[in-house]
Amino acid sequence: MEKLFGTDGVRGVAGTFPLDANTIRTIGRSLATRMAAKLGRPPRLVTGRDTRESGEWIERAFYSGAAVADAVCQSAGVLTTPGVAFLTRKFDFDAGIVISASHNPFEDNGIKIFAPSGKKIEESAERLIEQDIQEARDQPADLISRELDRSELTRFHDAYLDYLAGQFPNLSLSGKRIVADCANGAAGEFAPKLLRRLGAEVVYINNAPDGRNINSNCGSLHLEGLQAKVVESKADLGVAFDGDADRSLFVDESGNLVDGDATLWMLARFFDDAGELADHAVIATVMSNIGLEIALGSRKIKLLRTAVGDKYVLEELLRSGASLGGEQSGHIIIPKKSLVGDGLMTMLFVLEMMCEKQNSLSELVAGFTRYPQTLVNVKVAEKRPFESVPAIAEIVRSIENELHGTGRLLLRYSGTENLARVMIEGKDQAAIEDQARRVADVIRASLS
Repeated sequence: MEKLFGTDGVRGVAGTFPLDANTIRTIGRSLATRMAAKLGRPPRLVTGRDTRESGEWIERAFYSGAAVADAVCQSAGVLTTPGVAFLTRKFDFDAGIVISASHNPFEDNGIKIFAPSGKKIEESAERLIEQDIQEARDQPADLISRELDRSELTRFHDAYLDYLAGQFPNLSLSGKRIVADCANGAAGEFAPKLLRRLGAEVVYINNAPDGRNINSNCGSLHLEGLQAKVVESKADLGVAFDGDADRSLFVDESGNLVDGDATLWMLARFFDDAGELADHAVIATVMSNIGLEIALGSRKIKLLRTAVGDKYVLEELLRSGASLGGEQSGHIIIPKKSLVGDGLMTMLFVLEMMCEKQNSLSELVAGFTRYPQTLVNVKVAEKRPFESVPAIAEIVRSIENELHGTGRLLLRYSGTENLARVMIEGKDQAAIEDQARRVADVIRASLS
């Protein structure tokens, strides 16, 4: 059976399998039917989406499938991924469905499903949906027209903003100037409102979504514009979101990047000083810079690494009882607040640290030194285990000998795209870039 759910739900080019209308209807029907059988009643579902032009027809197709099981569906319209997870829990929905491809270009889209706990649904449930998709591929689709129910949209959006502001009741941003890059995505309505509500002066950029410009040369993957705007505006900091705002990256007052690793370093010290860093540990992934491990070690804080994906970070947070985890890309998870990475909440934590410590962002980051790191993506036709390909195994041994304990080589496949990722850290940027190129050339020759 074909595996369709990756580390972040089902994702692909909108309009093609598995994100064609018939398959989306099957996903809606499968989820609603199986939940109805388990609950003994029609399920209550809430949907939210980012600003991609395909989002609304995908939402309608999902509604059409869920209608087969008489599911009660309510739309939250354009809303962040963590916002949908919050609504699912707050308003006692049986599941929350996010229609988004996060940081991917507008042509892509995706579907991820949250349980009321805030966690993504179990893999066993995903396998059952995949089974239903496989069985339905050659069958005519059940067609039930269903209009989107947007009657609670304002209430939903207000509840999410109230929740975020309510987590920081003593935070006043009066006198702070903040540049927010909304990535032409789901943060566009919420980030400026939230910051102004707390008293900040807000300069926002990339907040005119047209369905196709989401993540386009903006947001958390393209920080150059934000860096320039922060310096030009003499702002205290800049924040950049991705398309669904489950991650955020920062720019300090001088225009320097503050990535997820640096954010973990700041938060770890903040929690540690308050006696709230459980087990004196931070959870990160294999992609986190070795500089984070060294900085945390200076405070006798352990860094525990997982596979790449916020799903795996969350699993380890729940297993270990740790209170802080995240990814270099800007996903930060603080379980006592939310089981989902929330770029807006991370932003508020950073601002709270600045206000409470009366430090600039650059002063808060002090003590963390990022080692030179390079990442090369290689398109592949198949995802064979790297160690099973002799040429790749040989070049890996050669590069590891060259690094000789002064750096790291990490090979992995993307969970959402046909890409091999080559990451190398070391003392010299030019040397690691040459090493990464050599590894990438061998992978390209072997797997493309």
